[in-house]
Amino acid sequence: MKTIRYSFWAIVGLCLILIGLSNRTMVTVRAMPEAVGDLLGLAPDVQLPLFVVIFLGVGAGLMIGFLWEWVREHRIRAEARGKAREVESLRREVAQLRGAATGSAEADDVLALLDRSK
Repeated sequence: MKTIRYSFWAIVGLCLILIGLSNRTMVTVRAMPEAVGDLLGLAPDVQLPLFVVIFLGVGAGLMIGFLWEWVREHRIRAEARGKAREVESLRREVAQLRGAATGSAEADDVLALLDRSK
């Protein structure tokens, strides 16, 4: 199983290296269109290799997807916490009732023996 996992990650790493080598050209990444930048008097530009832009885009997409899924599952996690609290409460109640039933049964047996001896 480890061999399959290592070979999978080796193939993924090789693909990433090939993507990086084939997309080494520098590109300009602008935070806003030129017209808006000229209007505001600032033009935040950065020069990056294309593979960095691709990897950052994929990483940002993954992070947004993970965050979206975490927020979407909030209701499910809240229900699970509520059910866990309810189960723990019921367990404590059952243990308390078992203890009370065992204690009263022993007391009743003793009283029954005492009543018979009279």
